[in-house]
Amino acid sequence: MNARLPTFEELFGTGPTVRARAPGRVNLMGDHTDYNGGFVFPAGIPQETRVELAPAAGRRVAVWSAAFPEQAPVEYDLGREVRDGSWSDYVKGMTTVLAPFGLDDGFRARIESEVPVGSGLSSSAALEISLGRALREAFELPLPDVELALAGRRAENEFVGAPVGIMDQMACSLATPASAIFLDTRSLHYEPVPIPRDGALIVIDSGIEHRHASGGYAERRRECQEAAALLGVSELRDADSAILARTDLPATLVKRVRHVLSENERVLQTVRAFRAGDLGTAGALFAQSHASLRDDFEVSLPAIDKLVGMAARVQGVYGVRLTGGGFGGAVVALASARRVRAAADEVVRDYRQATGNRGTVVVPAA
Repeated sequence: MNARLPTFEELFGTGPTVRARAPGRVNLMGDHTDYNGGFVFPAGIPQETRVELAPAAGRRVAVWSAAFPEQAPVEYDLGREVRDGSWSDYVKGMTTVLAPFGLDDGFRARIESEVPVGSGLSSSAALEISLGRALREAFELPLPDVELALAGRRAENEFVGAPVGIMDQMACSLATPASAIFLDTRSLHYEPVPIPRDGALIVIDSGIEHRHASGGYAERRRECQEAAALLGVSELRDADSAILARTDLPATLVKRVRHVLSENERVLQTVRAFRAGDLGTAGALFAQSHASLRDDFEVSLPAIDKLVGMAARVQGVYGVRLTGGGFGGAVVALASARRVRAAADEVVRDYRQATGNRGTVVVPAA
């Protein structure tokens, strides 16, 4: 039996004055396009990160996380944030980037989250946005939702050192489990797009953790920057598909460019399919996207491919793909609303038996 978690009052001797929350996100289409100036199509998930907070005298910050219940609250002074590689870097990053907006008073905070860490479902962005919402309310900071998302991205890029695009923070700030958002990451124009009435999402955590701040994700971003420089464009969104026939580009970079250009087009097609309620077309686009992530962007893994293949064969599933940065994490499937629970359970059962990994159904929530 899990031990009871301490309350805010037990941790800090007083009650919270503000409560805020933000959902995790699953990307339905458009992976690795956001930092290339392209289009993305994320939705919120039911799992949330919740923050309780109260202002404190002086500039001292004390923050406790339910993910590490045995640890005492992390404490530091505003303006003296130091990165240490722990979960508190995301908090310190937010207080650093919010200082210009008027954050100059200390606070106490209690954080609790249902968003799986390392699953590619934006646990870090959910933390950034929920904390930012709590600070915005507690200290009346001038931070509209889009500005809050931009602050979250700066915290992750500049303080944590994770080279993420803007999609995660925008999704956690604006999307819901019932409605995805179509986002132009260059202009930040966004439009809500409801999940089709007869469709539903399945999200399965593969049990293979990935990290944004290091490894292959950062390498892919460098490759995209290199390709853009060789092509003479500021971002790969501006590249023309005709360049794929050029022989002066390294073959690896041609593959990366081909994924970004085709994935941008798939986002536009998927949005149209969702608006038309065309689940079959949307499912086929999911399958095409996974093939591109696997073959051209090379961010999948054999166990992920097995999970995708198993899910694609289950009755009621229209299409399935790797979602998020890759190298582990989660997959997302578009399924019949009538079969969604049974299909999700069947996929996870078969995956566990075939691989021994601890695959878990995240959506639909239990």
